[in-house]
Amino acid sequence: MFVCLTSVAKGQVPEIIVVQDMKYDSLIHAAGYKWYVESISSHISPRTIKENRFKDKLAQIHSLTTPIYAVNIFLPGSLKVVGPSVNEKAVLAYADTVFQRCLAAGINMIIWGSGGSRRVPEGFDHTKAKEQFISIARKVAILAQHYGIEIVLENLNHTETNFINKVSEIIGIAEAVDQPNFRICVDIYHMLMEGEAPGIISKTGKYLVHCDIAEKEGRTPPGTHGDDFTPYLKALRNVGYKGKITLECNWKDVKTELFTGKTNLQTQVEAVFK
Repeated sequence: MFVCLTSVAKGQVPEIIVVQDMKYDSLIHAAGYKWYVESISSHISPRTIKENRFKDKLAQIHSLTTPIYAVNIFLPGSLKVVGPSVNEKAVLAYADTVFQRCLAAGINMIIWGSGGSRRVPEGFDHTKAKEQFISIARKVAILAQHYGIEIVLENLNHTETNFINKVSEIIGIAEAVDQPNFRICVDIYHMLMEGEAPGIISKTGKYLVHCDIAEKEGRTPPGTHGDDFTPYLKALRNVGYKGKITLECNWKDVKTELFTGKTNLQTQVEAVFK
C-alpha cells in the first residue's frame, strides 16, 4: 500500500533538508539536517551500479547517520521517454530495478527531473511528446505503487530541457496521469529561471508534496546573493504546504555553506510560517 511521506502537524514550519552526496554524511549531520536527498545515478541505478556493488551501497545507506529522505536523477539521458526512439519496455525494466533497490534501502520518494531523458528531439511534435510522457508516466506510477513508492515530477527550466519547464505544466501532467502516487515538486530555482510567478502554487492542490530551492544566479545557497524567497514561501504557506523544503544548490564550500545556507533560508521560512 502506498504511504505518503509528507504529513506533518498542522501549522508546523516546513523542515529544511538538502540534496547532497552521502560522502558528506557527517557534515550534513553536523549542520543540523535530519534528512537529505541523494541521486539514483550515483548509488542506485543499475546502469552505473552493478548488483554486487549495490550490496555494498545498501550497507552504506543503512549505516548513515542522517537518513535519505528521497532520491532524484531518476532516468539517465539515454533512456528516452519522448521522441521517436522510446523503448517503453526498457524504461519500465529500468524503473522496476530502481524501485526494488529503493524499497531495499527504505526510500519511498523519487523526484523525477531527468531533463535529458525528457528532452524533445528537434523537429518532433511537442503535443505528441506530451501524450507519450503522460502514457509512460502513468505506467511508471502504477509500477511504483506496487513498491509503495511516490513519484514526484519536477519542473525544470529551459536551460536544462525543452519540455515541461513550468509548474503550470507539471500540474497538468499530474492531472492527466491521475495516479494516487504521482505527485509534483515545485522547484523555486527553476521558477525563478523561467520567470514564473509564485501565484501558480495556488493551483497545485493535492499534487504538491515536495519543494526544492536555490538562488537564481548560479544556483547558489540562500544568503549568497541575498535572494528574497518570501513571495514563494507565502504561496506555499497559503496552500497549507506540508512537505519539506530542500536546498538543491551548487556548492563552493560544502562544509561552510551547508550550515549558512540552511540558516539563511530558515530565517525566511520562519518569518513566513510562524
